[in-house]
Amino acid sequence: MAAATWRKLKKSLMHKLSFHSSDSSSTSSAPASRPPRPPPLALTSSATVRPSPSSRTSSSSSSISSKLSRSFSSRISKKNCAICLSNLRAGQGQAIFTAECSHSFHFLCIANNVKHGNICCPICRSKWNDVPFQAPTNVADTQQNHLGHIHNGFNHRYQSHLPLLPQVHPEPLSFSDDEPLPSTSPSRFSGPQNVTIRTYTEYSAIPVAESRPTFPVLVSVRAPPLQGGANSHGRTPIDLVTVLDVSGSMFGTKIALLKRAVRFVIQNLGPYDRLAIVSFSNTAKRVFPLRRMTVDGRESAFLAVESLRAHGGTDIVGGLKKGVQVLEERRARNPVSSIILLSDGRDNCIYDSQNTSSPNRVSEFLNRLPASVHCSNVPIHTFGFGTDHDATTMHAISDSSSGTFSFIESVAMIQDAFAMCIGGLLSVVAQELRLTVRSASHGVQIVSIPSGRHVSEISDECQQGAVDVGNMYAEEEKQFLVYLLVPTSSATGNREGIRKTSLLDVSCVYKDLGSNESTHVQGERVEILRPKVWSPADEAVCLEVDRQRNRILVAEGIAEAQAMAEMGNLEGAQAILAQRIATILTSPAAQAGDGLCNWLEAELREIRDRMASMESYTQTGRAYVLSGLSSHSWQRATTRGDMTTQIMTMNEGGNSRSSAVGYETPTMVNMVRMSQNLGVNHTV
Repeated sequence: MAAATWRKLKKSLMHKLSFHSSDSSSTSSAPASRPPRPPPLALTSSATVRPSPSSRTSSSSSSISSKLSRSFSSRISKKNCAICLSNLRAGQGQAIFTAECSHSFHFLCIANNVKHGNICCPICRSKWNDVPFQAPTNVADTQQNHLGHIHNGFNHRYQSHLPLLPQVHPEPLSFSDDEPLPSTSPSRFSGPQNVTIRTYTEYSAIPVAESRPTFPVLVSVRAPPLQGGANSHGRTPIDLVTVLDVSGSMFGTKIALLKRAVRFVIQNLGPYDRLAIVSFSNTAKRVFPLRRMTVDGRESAFLAVESLRAHGGTDIVGGLKKGVQVLEERRARNPVSSIILLSDGRDNCIYDSQNTSSPNRVSEFLNRLPASVHCSNVPIHTFGFGTDHDATTMHAISDSSSGTFSFIESVAMIQDAFAMCIGGLLSVVAQELRLTVRSASHGVQIVSIPSGRHVSEISDECQQGAVDVGNMYAEEEKQFLVYLLVPTSSATGNREGIRKTSLLDVSCVYKDLGSNESTHVQGERVEILRPKVWSPADEAVCLEVDRQRNRILVAEGIAEAQAMAEMGNLEGAQAILAQRIATILTSPAAQAGDGLCNWLEAELREIRDRMASMESYTQTGRAYVLSGLSSHSWQRATTRGDMTTQIMTMNEGGNSRSSAVGYETPTMVNMVRMSQNLGVNHTV
């Protein structure tokens, strides 16, 4: 039946071509009153004329096909879609796809063409590398409008020959359609190493007759390395949802580099990882369901990314709601889950005013988000792109969900920023880590534990303290100063006459993702010498403690300066930053040439420059400051401005080790280097 229909169609087309050719050769004798004929049928790449078995010779068929193709190309205006022949004028409610060969089509028309396996241009027959993809969305009305638009422009008998539009399924009410996890989980590496605990006291001794009201003890927890690296199948799999701004302001280079960055993410996910893609402009939609990144899954994800088009407004709330819904309603769950949110603008679907940085507006915004954002174990890592995004709101979103906020100042930094983020997410080795410290002697009390955004508590009449650290990336280190009240000592000493005071017992418990078991680690008891008098050696300050004290001093100073800048008092903000710089430069760690102190000083000077005027502060200063506060408060790396990863060397007991400045872990550094080696950052 189909073959007979095709033969009739071909015969009709050949007849029209012959008639057209004779007309063009004798235009001078053609009657002036001849009525215009309707245009010839547009051929897609699936309707190329081929010689039929009943053709008399292959040469005649080839000649006819060639003439038909030339006639077809010459009759198609660049202002019309070559498939449906309707107008390509913008503003008619239809997406327009322009191929790499410069020919344009209605997106729905060409997407249906590609759906049947055609990857060549219907006009010039050149093969495309990037093809359009129509993801399942609720566009039933769009399809109907498209058909109505065609009907208004053409005779009904030609409409019956138009190509069918894609069979698009409405977005499901429930996102329980995630791809099932494999019955056998990946064989995860469970090495012999556990989380390690180290402790340092500010001084090695306190005179026996003296007390210290706030004596600092540094407690450091460090995660073990990841066996096999972030790209190995033995690591812990992740469920990742990318929530992407595709509003009109993302048009052009921005959307192109965003697509490349997401493709980089896809390429570095494994077959046990799952990815979903949500986009938002005037409204939000899930353009790609939660699927495993197998070979087929990756190819489908690539096509979904390519389908993204920039248009409309900015509905950040809608995008986040949809992203959270994907994770809440999934049937299966990988051990690690996270959301990545990128936007270059402000939510203009709920805000009419440009003053979206006020506390009341931020609270209103957060109240519109699902309650699970504030209490779940799914961090939202936000990325503010350019100079027009709402840094205050983006920072608040990440802060309330235990995520981080990064400021991408340069368009070329999107991929590196994503690379750093997934370098951490793909290397989670410990979950739900809780650090506990307990007084080890009568009279020793826990006074305070500055812990940034990590929740800490002091209980049992100041005898016990705890910090909820949460997830830890491979080789990530979190450090906390525990301030103690140390009383005078009445100890008589041991046989050698050495007096000591036991200060703290330190331990932690966490879920080991290698063994999937709860693991308890007991640190060594923290003790301090109690001589009658100090010796010169006892007066030496521990550089590890001093380094951490400087970090906290800088973080607090940045927060104070930011509060003053928000009130318009840039002079006061500058004074605070200058005072912190002076304090750091005179510290023992800085005097010893500590690399972290040098980096902290450079950070403070950069903030001062970005607070030189209210114009510079509102354009880039606020976002730069908030991304820095996010990094310090969680002790986790973020992208700030156009800053790239730096490497410093730390000396520990005579042994040097390389460490990234700014809390970067080795897997983060390696992932960023992979991104940079691709050379994408130099392509605009």
